[in-house]
Amino acid sequence: MTLLDVKKLTVDFSQNGAVTHAVRNVSFNLNAGETLGIVGESGSGKSVSAMSILQLLPTPPAKYIGGTILLDKMNTMSATKTELREMRGNDVAMIFQEPMTALNPLHKVGDQISEALELHSHDAKSSKAEAISLMQRVGIQNPETRYSSYPHELSGGQRQRIIIAMAIANRPKLLIADEPTTALDVTIQKQILDLLKDLQREYGLAILLITHDLGVVRYMANHVCVMQSGEIVEQGNVQEIFDNPQHEYTRTLFNAVPKDSPPMLEGRPDVILKANNIGVSFSIKRNIFGADETLQAVDNVSMQVQEGESLGIVGESGSGKTTLGRALLGLQKSDGEIFFKGQSIVNLSKKKARRLKKNMQIVFQDPFGSLSPRMSIGQIITEGLDVHAKDLSEAEKASRLVQTMKEVELDISLIGRYPHEFSGGQRQRIAIARALIMEPDLLVLDEPTSALDRSVQAQIINLLRQLQSEKNLAYIFISHDLHVVKALSHRIMVMRDGKCVESGYTSDVFNNPKEAYTKRLIEAVL
Repeated sequence: MTLLDVKKLTVDFSQNGAVTHAVRNVSFNLNAGETLGIVGESGSGKSVSAMSILQLLPTPPAKYIGGTILLDKMNTMSATKTELREMRGNDVAMIFQEPMTALNPLHKVGDQISEALELHSHDAKSSKAEAISLMQRVGIQNPETRYSSYPHELSGGQRQRIIIAMAIANRPKLLIADEPTTALDVTIQKQILDLLKDLQREYGLAILLITHDLGVVRYMANHVCVMQSGEIVEQGNVQEIFDNPQHEYTRTLFNAVPKDSPPMLEGRPDVILKANNIGVSFSIKRNIFGADETLQAVDNVSMQVQEGESLGIVGESGSGKTTLGRALLGLQKSDGEIFFKGQSIVNLSKKKARRLKKNMQIVFQDPFGSLSPRMSIGQIITEGLDVHAKDLSEAEKASRLVQTMKEVELDISLIGRYPHEFSGGQRQRIAIARALIMEPDLLVLDEPTSALDRSVQAQIINLLRQLQSEKNLAYIFISHDLHVVKALSHRIMVMRDGKCVESGYTSDVFNNPKEAYTKRLIEAVL
């Protein structure tokens, strides 16, 4: 039975006199108890289509131009505010991409679930017991205790489970899941998706799944719609679309999934970075006796990287991989020995450390957060030269800027623009250019593609491969995306609870993992 029927939906955005056609003549339907996946890159219109079902878009700037949306035979496009309020959370619920922003940081998570119940179906007395029951149902350990926790006290996976508990609180008919696992580790992602499948079977939910992850769609959905530039370019049965995509854009999306491995290193390259027995600990709080409690974030890790080599460091959130990367660059105080090109970088004077560390650069996960919004990209890219290459003339700086922008395939006419004027992929190229202009020998890449669409991700991977080949760069590639790690890394190091639990050549680790934890990570990849 058809639960949701969308016909010729058209939505425009009007801002400062400019009109953007966000969605154009979009039509699809979803049966009760089934899952429909809507895939496409950022800006394709998939989230706008989903938000339109219950008129959740702000008007203005959004303007509904035409179409009908029938939810259980009721036209939501002509529904009153009272009718929409009754449907939201009762008949239809949403799971948002980033649970930390969807949850109120000032309220206990249990109270937020109780609030959803009190708005529609329960009184204040019974809502707490039901909220605890829901928390248990979605896999929250010790729900009676966790009821009083605040969002920041929970992990990303736990926060997403709380959002799911809120969504199913009133037994909706339709669940809209907008990128529900994008920011999660592969093992947590699999757990959340399996939970949604279980809830679908238990409650007969229809799920509208919005994502750019094709693996998630194949694992979850019965049918799929592929969107590009506000239009559906292809739709049908998941198996048929994946086995025999008809539209060129669909084939492009499928081909963007990283597949190849990096070329083998020739000869016996020199070791560029070597670390022995690295340890990093944090004092997290004081106990009742006044003593600091210590978290061992990195525990006795040793490793090395050769010239022109990529070392992938993988593990779940909290495994210590990012802390290790920062420690290797001297950005985090640590114990142990670190040698760069045979020279110890521990306990160097600031002047000597600065001279050495200009050859060791980092590219961060979130390019928008790491780029100053008050500086043009020309200023951002050349900022390091003002510290490390003061002897360069302005003409020499300008020449190096132009050359570096060409290397990362950025149009030099964009030099005067600011970060907010660029896409996510362009901003990541800017971040890479800022590191490359220093002519480093080693780049630490901390989740550089996790926030990007698959096609843009593939572009960045190809760019990094090309730069490595041309400049003989060494990479330390930190990620929880095993597809990307496999495509870029010669060797892999697997971390858990601050320790290295397994390491080796990429093909050996993927094809014959020794540790149960490594096997679990690989098996969770969709």
